[in-house]
Amino acid sequence: MKRIALLVLSVVLLAAGVTPAQASPAVADDGAKVVQETWLDARTVDLQISSPALGTTGMVRVIVPSGWAAQPARTWPVLYLLHGCCEPVDYRSWDQFTDVKAFTAAKDALVVMPTDGPAGMYTKWWNFGLKSTPDWDTFHTAEVRQIIERGYRGGTRRAIAGLSIGGYGAMAYAFKHPGMFGAAASYSGVPNTLYPGIPVWIIGILARAGIFNYLNLWGDSFGMQPIWQASNPYDHVDALRGTALYLSCGNGQTGPLDPPGQADVLEPSALLSSRSFTDRLQAAGIPATVDYYGPGTHSWPYWQRALHQSWPVLAGALGLPA
Repeated sequence: MKRIALLVLSVVLLAAGVTPAQASPAVADDGAKVVQETWLDARTVDLQISSPALGTTGMVRVIVPSGWAAQPARTWPVLYLLHGCCEPVDYRSWDQFTDVKAFTAAKDALVVMPTDGPAGMYTKWWNFGLKSTPDWDTFHTAEVRQIIERGYRGGTRRAIAGLSIGGYGAMAYAFKHPGMFGAAASYSGVPNTLYPGIPVWIIGILARAGIFNYLNLWGDSFGMQPIWQASNPYDHVDALRGTALYLSCGNGQTGPLDPPGQADVLEPSALLSSRSFTDRLQAAGIPATVDYYGPGTHSWPYWQRALHQSWPVLAGALGLPA
């Protein structure tokens, strides 16, 4: 029965224009590798990666361009999309809750959507200096990147965007790895993690994800502020000079994409953090495209819209038409 099932799967994938394959032999510098490759349709593949940086496996969903299978010698620019915290569908969320697959069908870019766990915060966890995992930064910017480029024909033109803590992640990775991403976009993000009230906001996110010892992240935000500052985009804006930047956020009030009476407390905090960050950029003479659009909540309809509206910024870094 298993052999028959595999044969049927092969026929389905061939009809869809995808050739079934064993997991890619691509290996990252530290030994990370794909241990399971699952094609869901002609453009969508899920990768399970054995990750030394995480000390376990991590999932990645990749959406390939429409011409990917037909052009095996071509490399493609790569758009990384980062999810927020506490989402049960995790790395699948951008694909499930937005039109990203249809939106990118003719855009000639690989779209890479990696897991960050329930609330990995797109960082290497401090853990009191006792252990080096999880290191989400290395998983995303080294292991996943190298596997995509070595095994799935990703090119070296890259852009990154994320929502909520994924917006923080996009800005953090852009400043920590200068030149890796030509553009970075934050939708309802927290690019200033030390803005008054934001450390408590982050502690709440960790608790929501079942992580109650928040000190494992970066220690205490007062007593160990240098550790927080080392990962805070607000404190490193000069490292973002030359990167195309986009930031958007609502104010948490009921907006045009919300049901009547909808409001939340997350978006106002994200707005304060984002405004402080863009004020810092402006003071440093670093340009950014900013859309603080007023009424709107911390929710997917606004993040889908933000992806569309930020596309000209992202496309410019990817070498694609706006």
